Amino acid sequence: MPYLDDYLLNLQTNNYSDETIYSYERDLKVFERFLSESSIPFFKINKLVINQYKAYLNSIDRKTTEDQAREQKKLQSRSINRFLSSLRSFLKYLIEMDLPCPISPEAVKLVRTEKKHGQVAELNQLVKLIESPSTLENDQTVAIRNRAMLEMLFSTGMRISELTNLNRNQIDNSGRIFIRGKGKKERFVYLTERAYKHLNDYLNLRVDNLSALFIPYRGKNSSNQSTYKRRISTNYLQERIKHYREKLKINVPTSAHSLRHGFATYLAESGANPAAIQILLGHESLDTTTRYVHASDKYAEDTHHKFHPLKKDQQ
Repeated sequence: MPYLDDYLLNLQTNNYSDETIYSYERDLKVFERFLSESSIPFFKINKLVINQYKAYLNSIDRKTTEDQAREQKKLQSRSINRFLSSLRSFLKYLIEMDLPCPISPEAVKLVRTEKKHGQVAELNQLVKLIESPSTLENDQTVAIRNRAMLEMLFSTGMRISELTNLNRNQIDNSGRIFIRGKGKKERFVYLTERAYKHLNDYLNLRVDNLSALFIPYRGKNSSNQSTYKRRISTNYLQERIKHYREKLKINVPTSAHSLRHGFATYLAESGANPAAIQILLGHESLDTTTRYVHASDKYAEDTHHKFHPLKKDQQ
């Protein structure tokens, strides 16, 4: 694709994060592959080609940029829209820079998204989940570290990427954490006394001078801290959460993001101000927060029983 490197350089000079730049590049490489497989020159793109690209994204036969077949499952509409939004952003860049652009960005229409019922596990299930490393991990060092990570996720509502990128010096003695989050927005989040205790239990095991807050261990003896790498991965933590959920037989899909979701939901159920939740989550818009915070089914049921005008047995 012409000007792709210039576009990525423009993102970099405008202070986009490395992860964001990589995401745009990855998405646009998929479009580049589609054009190559279809023998369509970039400057011959029209609305019909865009519709063909949507069909390609919706197909289980689509391929990655590494020329390997993807998982045999369809993308969700939100994932398709991410690819389309990346293309729109690139087309807007071409117009802003007075470069040749084959089609208007507005011609790249997003697809309709599925309306999902917001689900979050019951509070007692989430508590069991964050406590589970203590009993489900055979290695005590790993158990203490993983318990601290889950406690921190639910205590603060931070994103998993924010957690894994934390350094020790971002946490003060009161348990307040300074975060640089999505889009390099800055905010404070706060540890509960409980989470702060488990974090200190973990840090008391550390004998290294690395700045990274959470580090992985390799080898059979994880207490041998000469075997650590630099920073734990998000994939590892997601896999462990899935493992704990399955062992606990929690039937509501639960991930690191679910702990963030649960954090917001149960704060709201306890009467927290939505504007305060917005600040804690790092959302730019309050609309995002109000869409994000869904009351649990149990809370909706209790509200119905408590407030329905005909709740009493009336004939």
